[in-house]
Amino acid sequence: MLRPFTKPSLTIQDQIALLRQRGMVIADQSAAEHALAHISYYRLRAYWYTFEVDPANQTHMLHNGTTFEQVLSLYDFDRKLRLLINDAIERIEVAARGSWALHLALNYGPHGYLDRNLYPRDPRFQRNLTQLQEEISRSHDTFITHYGNTYSVPPLPPVWMVAEVMSFGLLSKWISLLSGRQDRVAIARPLGLNERIFTSFLHHLATIRNVCAHHGRLWNRRLTVTATLPTSPSDLSSAMNQAASRQIYNSLAIMAFILGHIAPDSDWKQRLLKLLQRHPTGDLAAMGFPPAWNTLHIWTM
Repeated sequence: MLRPFTKPSLTIQDQIALLRQRGMVIADQSAAEHALAHISYYRLRAYWYTFEVDPANQTHMLHNGTTFEQVLSLYDFDRKLRLLINDAIERIEVAARGSWALHLALNYGPHGYLDRNLYPRDPRFQRNLTQLQEEISRSHDTFITHYGNTYSVPPLPPVWMVAEVMSFGLLSKWISLLSGRQDRVAIARPLGLNERIFTSFLHHLATIRNVCAHHGRLWNRRLTVTATLPTSPSDLSSAMNQAASRQIYNSLAIMAFILGHIAPDSDWKQRLLKLLQRHPTGDLAAMGFPPAWNTLHIWTM
């Protein structure tokens, strides 16, 4: 049954009073006021939710001894995790863009990506093309402007230019729509994955990237778009947690695997492991980490 929204707006002092009423220990009121002013009550609420005695009953009472400092530590952990994930996604995205552009350019020519014969007779092609045209029209990159001012046909730029301006989500759509499995295999190979896992994971990563772009919570988030989990190679497949397809753990493991191929000198995995050791509550299960995960080969090699 729907009902009117009647919750009042609260000053920061009122917010602190409400938190204390619900059992939160706030030793340094000025620090709490500063955090609530610059992060916001509602954003931090997602982090003290895990400290609630019974989240289902809507009373929002907290476990005894829950401190504001614990909440801030969890928020800071998630912020650092998000930055690490952004770092990995950037490298993977750039590699995927480059592999797609190089393969299509060398095999089908500068504008071969527009060849209708490379795609199934499917309305998705026209939707992808329309979205691409819109994204290019919004671009103010010098090379896009130069192309439009210099060449009459084709109206769209060559694939290596397009690869630099299209959104990550749209890139995943263009790759996955290719009819020829051999094309998808060739594009996926430099990243170390088979084409089916690769295309699924690109779509999955694009949604995680959107969460990161809006500074959303990731550490115990239930992801809406899942990726097909790999069954090979064994180093990667053995690290998968089949029971946690909507948590971030499997995504992190696949990122670590791909980075081993495209950036073998990167210390990303070591930085991630170091951050995980400093998790404020130690509850890595909420992220989908399986028991004894740190003994698996992908994390020790």
